[in-house]
Amino acid sequence: MTFEETYLNDNILDALYDMHFEEMTPIQERCIPEILDGRDLIGVAQTGTGKTAAYLLPILSMLDDGGFPRDAVNCIIMSPTRELAQQIDQAMQGFGYYLDGVSSVAVYGGNDGNRFDQEMKGLKMGADVIIATPGRLLSHIRMGHVDLSRLSFFVLDEADRMLDMGFSEDILQIAKLLPANHQTIMFSATMPSKIQQLAHTLLQNPAEVKIAVSKPAEKIQQSAYVCYEPQKLAVIRHLFKAGELKRVIIFSGKKEKVKVITRELQHMNINCAPMHSDLSQQERDDVMYRFKAGQVDVLVATDIVARGIDIDDILMVINYDVPRDAEDYVHRIGRTARAQRDGIAITFVSDADMRYFSDIERFLEKDITKNQLPAEVGEGPEYKTSGPRKSSRGRGGRGRNAQKQNRHSGRHSSRPKEQGGQKAKSKKK
Repeated sequence: MTFEETYLNDNILDALYDMHFEEMTPIQERCIPEILDGRDLIGVAQTGTGKTAAYLLPILSMLDDGGFPRDAVNCIIMSPTRELAQQIDQAMQGFGYYLDGVSSVAVYGGNDGNRFDQEMKGLKMGADVIIATPGRLLSHIRMGHVDLSRLSFFVLDEADRMLDMGFSEDILQIAKLLPANHQTIMFSATMPSKIQQLAHTLLQNPAEVKIAVSKPAEKIQQSAYVCYEPQKLAVIRHLFKAGELKRVIIFSGKKEKVKVITRELQHMNINCAPMHSDLSQQERDDVMYRFKAGQVDVLVATDIVARGIDIDDILMVINYDVPRDAEDYVHRIGRTARAQRDGIAITFVSDADMRYFSDIERFLEKDITKNQLPAEVGEGPEYKTSGPRKSSRGRGGRGRNAQKQNRHSGRHSSRPKEQGGQKAKSKKK
């Protein structure tokens, strides 16, 4: 289904035409009509499915059509991390390039006092759309910088991550300030009981859209080492001794383990840096800048902050421990093999993690190659699956459609996509 088959207005379609977006993804095809119809919605879809456009496009289209207060905050988009908030803001600038009457401001955490002052000025001048992390938005609300009493749209993006990061109470505090007749839209990669409970609290008779998790890209060479926990660092030492590895991300599910891994890698003289929620925003920005610039070879990261990583040239992803669900596994290894490149994904499977890795193999409908452990590491445990598949040994394994030339008589077809964020869009600033 194409975007032109929806009721999105012409200004939105013009921007999509410029960006060479014609065919909708499954999540967009199912969510956009429901949101345009004014329904509350909960969407379950992984990162990379196009969910940002699935809610931004219909909301921006309705705001541009008019009928909303010109002197009020009309939409709040909640994000768990600064990195995701920045990505949403960039998408907002691109999709809203022709919306001269719709303004926006991004509000997210950090220790930069100048940044806070700039946010405060932007909020006081007025903005139709606020893209915010929960804690930062609450700070502005408590200081009287934001009035949400006439809000029309409340969006929770990556709601499961917000709850994982302890933002549940913040979200509920913000929700209490909203008018009764607003539209609530929630997206989550998974649907655990805590998300169901939050949805029951915030949404009224919502439409439910669930998109199956897609399989990893075929270009990703997946394999695993079945080993005991103390052997993992020895395997990493072997991998880095075998070749000068750069552009590597090592994932672990716990920030304390990230700290330990980083210290051990530094003792091995591996050029690495940690990325976890205990770092200040300034420290996280500095780490990401140095990693993107090639000043750091290896990034050691938790899942929570890693969802904001958007780098195309990652050579290898190492799962130091096995994610607890297939969605997180797919998301982690999806950091590599981007932009038509090849990539390598290696997972360390300890005896305690075998059942989780077996679940991932069943989801992928394939047996992931089990690498032979290096001789200096010793023998690992026997790989035992939790289902009917056979056991194996851990120590001895194996554009889019053609452009529509006459659509706009070439009025703005020459504008490149990158220019979407360059135009100031504010009726109030």
